[in-house]
Amino acid sequence: MSKYINVAVVGATGYIGLELIKLLIKHPKVKIKNICAQSSIGNSMYKFDSSLKKKSLPKITNLASINFDNIDILFAALPNGEAQKISKKLTSKNKLIDLSADFRLENPKNYKKWYNITHKSKNLIKHSIYSIPELIDIKLDKFKIIACPGCYPTSIQIPLVPIIKKRLINTNNIIIDSKSGYSGAGKNLLKKFKFKNIYESTSAYGVSSHRHLAEIDQQLKKISKNKIEVQFTPHLSPMFRGILSTIYINLNKNITARRIYKCLKKYYKNKHFIKFAKFNTPIGTGDIMHTNFCKISVCNDRMKNKAIILSAIDNLIKGGSGQAMQNMNLLCGFNEQMGFK
Repeated sequence: MSKYINVAVVGATGYIGLELIKLLIKHPKVKIKNICAQSSIGNSMYKFDSSLKKKSLPKITNLASINFDNIDILFAALPNGEAQKISKKLTSKNKLIDLSADFRLENPKNYKKWYNITHKSKNLIKHSIYSIPELIDIKLDKFKIIACPGCYPTSIQIPLVPIIKKRLINTNNIIIDSKSGYSGAGKNLLKKFKFKNIYESTSAYGVSSHRHLAEIDQQLKKISKNKIEVQFTPHLSPMFRGILSTIYINLNKNITARRIYKCLKKYYKNKHFIKFAKFNTPIGTGDIMHTNFCKISVCNDRMKNKAIILSAIDNLIKGGSGQAMQNMNLLCGFNEQMGFK
């Protein structure tokens, strides 16, 4: 790869697309060659975020304007179903970092079941990899497509994967309650939640059927030799950004909440973007706002053989744009923290 990597961002005017642009312009090894948004062709990015007014950025164009021979990495921050179409345009030179669900699920039948979309690039699924940077142990440059996990699954898997691997908990009764800022519903949230006062109330949605359950089940089953049963209920909260996941776990024999805490701290001791609160200390989304960090707390439960894990991320950064850039850094062999400082 040359001194700089040339990137294109498709879906640049959505919440995550905007955050991604703001991260990439600070990256010393990145040149943004194309910015695409079908409904905003010809506009400047500063019309969508005033902080970009003095930045040197290309005007917004459509996908057809991209010369794929001049692009190293294409970021797709698009609705589900769109990245799989773009994947067909990739040349031997390009990599795709996808922020939708199009390449998260390994079985296209499951994708059809959960998203009600027939996958149009089934042959490329085997050339993709699902990557939470702190949990991936495979070199990303072997793959054509990097599938960035969903925001909820990111906040959930980071604390659960190490303790499931170590067989510290009973995996057949994991209960997860997650609260998200309304940016997680995208810019069309008023259409999706037409009859709810989203700015002054907390609303449960996708009860027992949220699409992110598909990737949570898929990924946790890979690492567990025992049955995995997860109950997951997301809530839309009256805040713009952030996710707080509260995870209720049953401990295996002779395991304590403090043992869970020590296990997680040891597992992530060299992972820059994982932070820990003191044991038995509540946390909130304000602790990680506008950062690429995941903050974890482990607390005692008043009932024996149980514990509570709290996991907080910024859904637009660690749950979206930041994770995408972190995956880009790993893909290109850069320092994982490059562009975030």
